[in-house]
Amino acid sequence: MIHYEQFVLDNGLRVFVHEDSSTPMAAVNILYNVGSRDEDPTKTGFAHLFEHLMFGGSRNIPSYDEPLQKVGGENNAFTSPDITNYYITLPAANLETAFWLESDRMLSLSFDPQVLDVQQKVVIEEFKQRYLNQPYGDVWLKLRPLAYQQHPYRWATIGKDISHIEDATLDDVKSFFFKYYLPNNAILVVAGNVTVEQVKQLCAKWFSPIPAGDPYIRQLPIEPKQVEARKMETSAKVPLNGLYKAYHMPGRFDADFYDVDLLSDMLGRSKSSRLYQQLLRGNPMFSSVNAYITASIDPGLLVVQGNLNKGVSLEEADAAVEAVLQEFIDQTVPEDELAKVKNQAEATLAFSEVELLNRAMNLAYAANAGDPDLVNKEAAIIQAVTPDDIQSMARQVLRKDNCSTLYYRVA
Repeated sequence: MIHYEQFVLDNGLRVFVHEDSSTPMAAVNILYNVGSRDEDPTKTGFAHLFEHLMFGGSRNIPSYDEPLQKVGGENNAFTSPDITNYYITLPAANLETAFWLESDRMLSLSFDPQVLDVQQKVVIEEFKQRYLNQPYGDVWLKLRPLAYQQHPYRWATIGKDISHIEDATLDDVKSFFFKYYLPNNAILVVAGNVTVEQVKQLCAKWFSPIPAGDPYIRQLPIEPKQVEARKMETSAKVPLNGLYKAYHMPGRFDADFYDVDLLSDMLGRSKSSRLYQQLLRGNPMFSSVNAYITASIDPGLLVVQGNLNKGVSLEEADAAVEAVLQEFIDQTVPEDELAKVKNQAEATLAFSEVELLNRAMNLAYAANAGDPDLVNKEAAIIQAVTPDDIQSMARQVLRKDNCSTLYYRVA
Protein backbone atom coordinates (compact mmCIF):
# COMPACT_ATOMS: atom_id res chain seq x y z
CA MET A 1 0.00 0.00 0.00
CA ILE A 2 1.38 3.38 -1.05
CA HIS A 3 -0.02 6.06 1.25
CA TYR A 4 -0.04 9.58 -0.13
CA GLU A 5 -1.50 13.05 0.16
CA GLN A 6 -2.04 15.39 -2.73
CA PHE A 7 -2.58 19.05 -3.51
CA VAL A 8 -2.59 21.32 -6.57
CA LEU A 9 -0.73 24.60 -6.99
CA ASP A 10 -2.46 27.64 -8.49
CA ASN A 11 -0.44 27.14 -11.70
CA GLY A 12 -1.92 23.64 -12.11
CA LEU A 13 1.03 21.53 -10.93
CA ARG A 14 -0.35 18.41 -9.26
CA VAL A 15 1.73 17.33 -6.26
CA PHE A 16 1.72 13.98 -4.44
CA VAL A 17 3.59 13.30 -1.22
CA HIS A 18 4.42 9.79 0.03
CA GLU A 19 5.91 9.96 3.53
CA ASP A 20 8.33 7.20 4.58
CA SER A 21 10.37 7.99 7.67
CA SER A 22 12.13 4.59 7.57
CA THR A 23 14.64 5.87 5.02
CA PRO A 24 17.12 8.76 5.11
CA MET A 25 16.53 9.33 1.38
CA ALA A 26 14.05 11.22 -0.75
CA ALA A 27 12.88 10.72 -4.34
CA VAL A 28 11.66 13.59 -6.47
CA ASN A 29 9.87 12.52 -9.64
CA ILE A 30 8.47 14.86 -12.29
CA LEU A 31 6.32 13.35 -15.00
CA TYR A 32 5.52 15.49 -18.04
CA ASN A 33 2.39 14.48 -19.89
CA VAL A 34 4.11 14.24 -23.27
CA GLY A 35 5.57 11.33 -25.18
CA SER A 36 6.33 10.40 -28.75
CA ARG A 37 2.59 9.97 -29.45
CA ASP A 38 2.23 13.76 -29.09
CA GLU A 39 4.74 14.64 -31.81
CA ASP A 40 4.16 16.14 -35.22
CA PRO A 41 4.47 13.23 -37.71
CA THR A 42 6.96 15.34 -39.67
CA LYS A 43 9.06 16.12 -36.58
CA THR A 44 9.35 12.90 -34.61
CA GLY A 45 11.85 12.04 -31.90
CA PHE A 46 11.40 15.39 -30.13
CA ALA A 47 10.15 13.97 -26.82
CA HIS A 48 13.27 11.83 -26.59
CA LEU A 49 15.51 14.69 -27.75
CA PHE A 50 14.08 16.78 -24.91
CA GLU A 51 15.01 14.14 -22.39
CA HIS A 52 18.61 14.87 -23.43
CA LEU A 53 18.21 18.65 -23.67
CA MET A 54 16.83 18.89 -20.14
CA PHE A 55 20.25 17.88 -18.83
CA GLY A 56 22.03 20.52 -20.90
CA GLY A 57 21.57 23.31 -18.39
CA SER A 58 18.86 25.83 -17.60
CA ARG A 59 18.67 29.60 -17.43
CA ASN A 60 20.48 29.90 -14.11
CA ILE A 61 22.24 26.55 -13.81
CA PRO A 62 24.66 25.78 -16.66
CA SER A 63 25.59 22.36 -15.26
CA TYR A 64 22.65 20.30 -14.01
CA ASP A 65 24.59 17.32 -12.61
CA GLU A 66 27.32 19.12 -10.67
CA PRO A 67 25.23 20.69 -7.85
CA LEU A 68 23.34 17.42 -7.42
CA GLN A 69 26.49 15.35 -7.13
CA LYS A 70 27.82 17.72 -4.46
CA VAL A 71 24.90 16.84 -2.18
CA GLY A 72 25.04 13.07 -2.84
CA GLY A 73 22.24 12.92 -5.37
CA GLU A 74 21.67 10.96 -8.55
CA ASN A 75 19.31 11.59 -11.45
CA ASN A 76 18.09 10.17 -14.72
CA ALA A 77 15.13 10.18 -17.06
CA PHE A 78 13.27 8.13 -19.64
CA THR A 79 10.92 8.75 -22.54
CA SER A 80 8.07 6.50 -23.63
CA PRO A 81 5.36 6.86 -26.26
CA ASP A 82 3.12 8.21 -23.46
CA ILE A 83 5.22 10.25 -21.02
CA THR A 84 8.61 11.80 -20.26
CA ASN A 85 9.80 11.15 -16.71
CA TYR A 86 12.63 12.80 -14.75
CA TYR A 87 13.76 11.63 -11.33
CA ILE A 88 16.22 12.46 -8.58
CA THR A 89 17.21 10.50 -5.49
CA LEU A 90 19.20 12.25 -2.78
CA PRO A 91 19.57 12.45 1.01
CA ALA A 92 16.33 13.89 2.39
CA ALA A 93 18.35 16.53 4.25
CA ASN A 94 19.26 18.00 0.84
CA LEU A 95 15.76 17.87 -0.62
CA GLU A 96 15.69 21.55 -1.55
CA THR A 97 18.50 21.07 -4.06
CA ALA A 98 16.19 18.87 -6.14
CA PHE A 99 13.43 21.50 -6.01
CA TRP A 100 15.87 24.20 -7.09
CA LEU A 101 17.17 22.19 -10.04
CA GLU A 102 13.83 20.88 -11.31
CA SER A 103 11.99 24.18 -10.97
CA ASP A 104 14.67 26.12 -12.82
CA ARG A 105 14.62 23.88 -15.86
CA MET A 106 10.80 23.82 -15.82
CA LEU A 107 10.91 27.62 -15.84
CA SER A 108 13.16 27.70 -18.89
CA LEU A 109 15.95 25.80 -20.51
CA SER A 110 19.06 27.66 -21.59
CA PHE A 111 18.16 27.24 -25.28
CA ASP A 112 21.86 27.31 -26.06
CA PRO A 113 22.45 26.47 -29.75
CA GLN A 114 25.62 24.62 -28.78
CA VAL A 115 23.69 22.38 -26.36
CA LEU A 116 21.18 21.58 -29.10
CA ASP A 117 23.98 20.74 -31.51
CA VAL A 118 25.69 18.43 -29.01
CA GLN A 119 22.49 16.61 -28.04
CA GLN A 120 21.39 16.22 -31.66
CA LYS A 121 24.67 14.42 -32.33
CA VAL A 122 24.21 12.24 -29.23
CA VAL A 123 20.68 11.21 -30.27
CA ILE A 124 21.72 10.59 -33.87
CA GLU A 125 24.54 8.35 -32.67
CA GLU A 126 22.10 6.52 -30.38
CA PHE A 127 19.75 6.03 -33.35
CA LYS A 128 22.56 4.47 -35.34
CA GLN A 129 23.93 2.28 -32.57
CA ARG A 130 20.67 0.96 -31.12
CA TYR A 131 18.40 0.83 -34.14
CA LEU A 132 20.51 0.60 -37.29
CA ASN A 133 23.84 -1.01 -36.44
CA GLN A 134 22.94 -3.96 -34.24
CA PRO A 135 21.17 -7.24 -35.08
CA TYR A 136 17.37 -6.91 -35.09
CA GLY A 137 17.74 -3.27 -33.96
CA ASP A 138 15.32 -2.00 -36.59
CA VAL A 139 12.52 -4.45 -35.71
CA TRP A 140 10.34 -1.80 -34.08
CA LEU A 141 11.01 0.69 -36.85
CA LYS A 142 9.27 -1.84 -39.09
CA LEU A 143 6.78 -3.52 -36.74
CA ARG A 144 5.19 -0.35 -35.37
CA PRO A 145 4.09 1.09 -38.73
CA LEU A 146 2.88 -2.38 -39.72
CA ALA A 147 0.67 -2.72 -36.64
CA TYR A 148 -0.47 0.92 -36.44
CA GLN A 149 -1.91 2.65 -39.49
CA GLN A 150 -3.26 5.86 -37.90
CA HIS A 151 -2.23 6.22 -34.27
CA PRO A 152 1.16 7.90 -33.55
CA TYR A 153 2.36 4.73 -31.86
CA ARG A 154 3.34 3.91 -35.44
CA TRP A 155 6.77 5.45 -34.81
CA ALA A 156 9.32 4.63 -32.11
CA THR A 157 10.33 7.11 -29.40
CA ILE A 158 13.68 7.61 -31.17
CA GLY A 159 11.69 8.92 -34.15
CA LYS A 160 10.79 7.82 -37.66
CA ASP A 161 13.96 8.98 -39.30
CA ILE A 162 17.33 10.43 -38.33
CA SER A 163 16.61 13.48 -40.51
CA HIS A 164 13.86 14.63 -38.12
CA ILE A 165 16.47 15.14 -35.40
CA GLU A 166 19.15 16.42 -37.78
CA ASP A 167 16.78 19.11 -39.07
CA ALA A 168 15.49 20.25 -35.64
CA THR A 169 15.89 24.00 -35.17
CA LEU A 170 16.05 26.11 -32.03
CA ASP A 171 12.59 27.47 -32.88
CA ASP A 172 11.26 23.89 -33.08
CA VAL A 173 12.77 23.18 -29.67
CA LYS A 174 11.30 26.32 -28.07
CA SER A 175 7.87 25.60 -29.52
CA PHE A 176 7.91 22.05 -28.12
CA PHE A 177 9.09 23.22 -24.70
CA PHE A 178 6.50 25.95 -24.22
CA LYS A 179 3.68 23.68 -25.37
CA TYR A 180 4.40 20.70 -23.13
CA TYR A 181 6.88 21.60 -20.36
CA LEU A 182 4.36 23.43 -18.23
CA PRO A 183 3.43 23.08 -14.56
CA ASN A 184 -0.16 22.40 -15.59
CA ASN A 185 1.06 19.53 -17.81
CA ALA A 186 3.16 17.87 -15.12
CA ILE A 187 2.91 15.77 -11.96
CA LEU A 188 5.37 16.09 -9.09
CA VAL A 189 5.77 13.21 -6.64
CA VAL A 190 7.98 13.59 -3.57
CA ALA A 191 8.59 10.44 -1.55
CA GLY A 192 10.74 9.43 1.39
CA ASN A 193 11.76 11.05 4.67
CA VAL A 194 9.73 14.19 4.03
CA THR A 195 6.54 15.75 5.35
CA VAL A 196 3.57 17.16 3.49
CA GLU A 197 4.05 20.57 5.10
CA GLN A 198 7.73 20.62 4.11
CA VAL A 199 6.85 19.81 0.49
CA LYS A 200 4.13 22.47 0.45
CA GLN A 201 6.61 25.10 1.59
CA LEU A 202 9.20 24.07 -0.99
CA CYS A 203 6.57 24.02 -3.75
CA ALA A 204 5.43 27.52 -2.76
CA LYS A 205 9.02 28.76 -2.95
CA TRP A 206 10.25 27.02 -6.10
CA PHE A 207 7.31 25.97 -8.30
CA SER A 208 4.44 28.37 -7.54
CA PRO A 209 6.11 31.34 -9.33
CA ILE A 210 6.25 29.41 -12.62
CA PRO A 211 3.36 30.56 -14.81
CA ALA A 212 0.87 28.10 -16.25
CA GLY A 213 0.57 27.74 -20.00
CA ASP A 214 -2.29 26.91 -22.31
CA PRO A 215 -3.80 23.54 -21.32
CA TYR A 216 -2.74 20.70 -23.56
CA ILE A 217 -5.79 18.84 -24.83
CA ARG A 218 -4.78 15.59 -26.48
CA GLN A 219 -6.66 14.84 -29.70
CA LEU A 220 -4.96 11.84 -31.26
CA PRO A 221 -6.28 9.79 -34.16
CA ILE A 222 -7.93 6.56 -33.02
CA GLU A 223 -6.46 3.39 -34.46
CA PRO A 224 -9.22 1.59 -36.41
CA LYS A 225 -9.96 -2.01 -35.55
CA GLN A 226 -7.70 -4.32 -37.51
CA VAL A 227 -9.83 -6.67 -39.61
CA GLU A 228 -7.22 -8.23 -41.88
CA ALA A 229 -3.96 -10.03 -41.15
CA ARG A 230 -0.85 -8.07 -42.14
CA LYS A 231 2.55 -9.45 -43.02
CA MET A 232 5.98 -8.06 -43.80
CA GLU A 233 9.32 -9.66 -44.61
CA THR A 234 12.76 -8.15 -44.17
CA SER A 235 16.32 -9.41 -44.10
CA ALA A 236 19.67 -8.38 -42.68
CA LYS A 237 22.94 -9.84 -41.47
CA VAL A 238 21.54 -11.42 -38.31
CA PRO A 239 22.54 -14.72 -36.70
CA LEU A 240 19.12 -16.42 -36.88
CA ASN A 241 15.74 -15.98 -38.54
CA GLY A 242 13.33 -14.06 -36.30
CA LEU A 243 9.55 -14.19 -35.97
CA TYR A 244 7.50 -11.30 -34.57
CA LYS A 245 3.72 -11.34 -34.15
CA ALA A 246 1.87 -8.29 -32.78
CA TYR A 247 -1.79 -8.30 -31.66
CA HIS A 248 -3.81 -5.22 -30.71
CA MET A 249 -4.96 -5.25 -27.09
CA PRO A 250 -6.59 -2.89 -24.54
CA GLY A 251 -4.70 0.09 -23.11
CA ARG A 252 -2.90 0.14 -19.77
CA PHE A 253 -5.84 1.42 -17.73
CA ASP A 254 -8.68 -0.33 -19.56
CA ALA A 255 -10.77 -2.84 -17.64
CA ASP A 256 -9.56 -5.84 -19.64
CA PHE A 257 -5.85 -4.97 -19.57
CA TYR A 258 -4.93 -7.39 -16.80
CA ASP A 259 -6.64 -10.29 -18.57
CA VAL A 260 -4.30 -9.89 -21.54
CA ASP A 261 -1.32 -9.18 -19.30
CA LEU A 262 -1.79 -12.52 -17.52
CA LEU A 263 -2.46 -14.23 -20.85
CA SER A 264 0.91 -13.00 -22.12
CA ASP A 265 2.57 -14.32 -18.95
CA MET A 266 1.10 -17.78 -19.52
CA LEU A 267 2.23 -17.61 -23.11
CA GLY A 268 5.83 -16.56 -22.65
CA ARG A 269 6.93 -15.06 -19.33
CA SER A 270 9.08 -17.89 -17.95
CA LYS A 271 10.44 -21.36 -18.55
CA SER A 272 7.12 -22.80 -17.42
CA SER A 273 5.21 -20.82 -20.08
CA ARG A 274 3.50 -22.62 -22.95
CA LEU A 275 5.69 -21.23 -25.73
CA TYR A 276 8.85 -22.25 -23.89
CA GLN A 277 7.58 -25.70 -22.94
CA GLN A 278 6.12 -26.58 -26.33
CA LEU A 279 8.39 -24.83 -28.85
CA LEU A 280 11.75 -24.65 -27.14
CA ARG A 281 11.84 -27.57 -24.75
CA GLY A 282 9.34 -30.10 -26.11
CA ASN A 283 9.77 -29.46 -29.83
CA PRO A 284 12.87 -27.24 -30.07
CA MET A 285 11.96 -25.02 -33.02
CA PHE A 286 13.21 -21.84 -31.33
CA SER A 287 16.48 -20.93 -29.66
CA SER A 288 14.55 -18.27 -27.73
CA VAL A 289 10.86 -17.39 -27.59
CA ASN A 290 8.76 -15.17 -25.37
CA ALA A 291 5.63 -13.04 -25.17
CA TYR A 292 5.12 -9.61 -23.64
CA ILE A 293 2.91 -6.53 -23.84
CA THR A 294 3.77 -2.90 -24.58
CA ALA A 295 1.49 -1.70 -21.72
CA SER A 296 0.86 1.64 -23.40
CA ILE A 297 -1.87 4.00 -22.21
CA ASP A 298 -3.74 3.92 -25.51
CA PRO A 299 -4.51 0.45 -26.92
CA GLY A 300 -1.22 -1.40 -27.14
CA LEU A 301 0.22 -4.65 -28.43
CA LEU A 302 0.71 -8.21 -27.24
CA VAL A 303 3.89 -9.40 -28.94
CA VAL A 304 5.19 -12.91 -29.51
CA GLN A 305 8.78 -13.04 -30.68
CA GLY A 306 11.44 -15.66 -31.10
CA ASN A 307 14.62 -16.60 -32.89
CA LEU A 308 14.48 -19.87 -34.78
CA ASN A 309 16.83 -22.79 -34.62
CA LYS A 310 18.70 -23.42 -37.85
CA GLY A 311 16.85 -25.70 -40.21
CA VAL A 312 13.41 -24.50 -39.10
CA SER A 313 11.49 -22.39 -41.61
CA LEU A 314 9.69 -19.21 -40.60
CA GLU A 315 6.46 -20.58 -42.05
CA GLU A 316 6.77 -23.74 -39.97
CA ALA A 317 7.55 -21.80 -36.79
CA ASP A 318 4.70 -19.36 -37.42
CA ALA A 319 2.22 -22.23 -37.74
CA ALA A 320 3.51 -23.77 -34.50
CA VAL A 321 3.03 -20.48 -32.62
CA GLU A 322 -0.48 -20.14 -34.05
CA ALA A 323 -1.30 -23.62 -32.73
CA VAL A 324 -0.20 -22.65 -29.21
CA LEU A 325 -2.28 -19.46 -29.37
CA GLN A 326 -5.30 -21.40 -30.62
CA GLU A 327 -5.26 -23.45 -27.41
CA PHE A 328 -6.17 -20.34 -25.43
CA ILE A 329 -9.07 -19.66 -27.79
CA ASP A 330 -10.40 -23.23 -27.73
CA GLN A 331 -9.82 -24.27 -24.12
CA THR A 332 -10.35 -22.69 -20.72
CA VAL A 333 -7.02 -22.35 -18.91
CA PRO A 334 -6.57 -24.49 -15.77
CA GLU A 335 -7.06 -22.68 -12.45
CA ASP A 336 -3.62 -23.65 -11.17
CA GLU A 337 -1.85 -22.29 -14.26
CA LEU A 338 -3.65 -18.98 -13.90
CA ALA A 339 -3.00 -18.87 -10.15
CA LYS A 340 0.74 -19.26 -10.78
CA VAL A 341 1.02 -16.25 -13.08
CA LYS A 342 -1.26 -14.22 -10.80
CA ASN A 343 1.10 -14.87 -7.91
CA GLN A 344 4.11 -14.03 -10.06
CA ALA A 345 2.49 -10.74 -11.13
CA GLU A 346 1.56 -9.85 -7.56
CA ALA A 347 5.08 -10.68 -6.35
CA THR A 348 6.51 -8.40 -9.04
CA LEU A 349 4.25 -5.60 -7.79
CA ALA A 350 5.31 -6.18 -4.20
CA PHE A 351 9.01 -6.21 -5.04
CA SER A 352 8.65 -3.05 -7.12
CA GLU A 353 7.30 -1.22 -4.08
CA VAL A 354 10.38 -2.02 -2.02
CA GLU A 355 12.29 0.70 -3.87
CA LEU A 356 11.32 4.23 -2.89
CA LEU A 357 11.85 5.57 -6.39
CA ASN A 358 9.59 2.91 -7.91
CA ARG A 359 6.81 3.90 -5.54
CA ALA A 360 7.18 7.53 -6.64
CA MET A 361 7.20 6.60 -10.33
CA ASN A 362 4.20 4.27 -10.05
CA LEU A 363 2.21 6.91 -8.21
CA ALA A 364 3.04 9.54 -10.82
CA TYR A 365 2.10 7.23 -13.69
CA ALA A 366 -1.26 6.28 -12.17
CA ALA A 367 -2.03 9.90 -11.31
CA ASN A 368 -1.29 10.94 -14.87
CA ALA A 369 -3.82 8.35 -16.06
CA GLY A 370 -6.47 9.92 -13.85
CA ASP A 371 -6.60 7.65 -10.78
CA PRO A 372 -3.59 7.70 -8.44
CA ASP A 373 -5.14 5.01 -6.26
CA LEU A 374 -4.70 2.49 -9.07
CA VAL A 375 -1.30 1.78 -7.51
CA ASN A 376 -3.15 0.30 -4.53
CA LYS A 377 -5.82 -1.56 -6.51
CA GLU A 378 -3.71 -3.57 -8.94
CA ALA A 379 -3.15 -6.65 -6.76
CA ALA A 380 -6.88 -7.09 -6.15
CA ILE A 381 -7.70 -6.58 -9.83
CA ILE A 382 -5.12 -9.22 -10.80
CA GLN A 383 -6.47 -11.76 -8.32
CA ALA A 384 -10.03 -11.22 -9.59
CA VAL A 385 -9.22 -12.41 -13.14
CA THR A 386 -10.92 -15.73 -13.98
CA PRO A 387 -10.17 -18.47 -16.54
CA ASP A 388 -13.27 -17.37 -18.44
CA ASP A 389 -11.89 -13.82 -18.61
CA ILE A 390 -8.67 -15.17 -20.12
CA GLN A 391 -10.48 -17.19 -22.75
CA SER A 392 -12.80 -14.30 -23.61
CA MET A 393 -9.86 -11.96 -24.20
CA ALA A 394 -7.92 -14.64 -26.09
CA ARG A 395 -10.82 -14.89 -28.52
CA GLN A 396 -10.87 -11.11 -28.88
CA VAL A 397 -7.13 -10.45 -29.11
CA LEU A 398 -5.56 -13.56 -30.63
CA ARG A 399 -7.59 -13.44 -33.83
CA LYS A 400 -5.57 -14.01 -36.98
CA ASP A 401 -7.09 -10.89 -38.54
CA ASN A 402 -5.83 -8.89 -35.53
CA CYS A 403 -2.22 -9.89 -36.13
CA SER A 404 0.70 -8.15 -37.81
CA THR A 405 3.51 -10.61 -38.57
CA LEU A 406 7.12 -9.76 -39.36
CA TYR A 407 9.47 -12.37 -40.81
CA TYR A 408 13.08 -11.33 -40.19
CA ARG A 409 15.30 -13.45 -42.43
CA VAL A 410 19.02 -14.00 -42.39
CA ALA A 411 20.48 -12.17 -45.38
